[in-house]
Amino acid sequence: MINSGIYNYINVLDKAADASWTRNDVITNNISNADTPNYKRKDISFQGYLQAELAGTNTTTLNDRIKDVELSSLNATAYTDMANLSYRLDGNNVDIDTENVELASNQIMYQALINSISNDFDMIKKAME
Repeated sequence: MINSGIYNYINVLDKAADASWTRNDVITNNISNADTPNYKRKDISFQGYLQAELAGTNTTTLNDRIKDVELSSLNATAYTDMANLSYRLDGNNVDIDTENVELASNQIMYQALINSISNDFDMIKKAME
């Protein structure tokens, strides 16, 4: 995390990328446990925290909203998804096809976040030249 106003947007993107990386690990763990009896699918909660932080401001521009974001409250948290649901007789609720789609979608999200961070640093670098 970089402590300067110019990096506010990058700091939020960094938190989102961390959450996406963590979600990738959780989804991979779900896939690994697809045949484990009584295993319940897990997921990551992050987008709701980010939306709450951005909605809590009275500004209209994205830059002003990001400036007031409390980065310490933007942490991904794991939770058990649909703990009472089981797709199979062994109590497992992991659908391998759904997990593969979620993994691919999350990888695209992560790559987009990394590209955005890289582009922001490139713009700052060009401005300094």
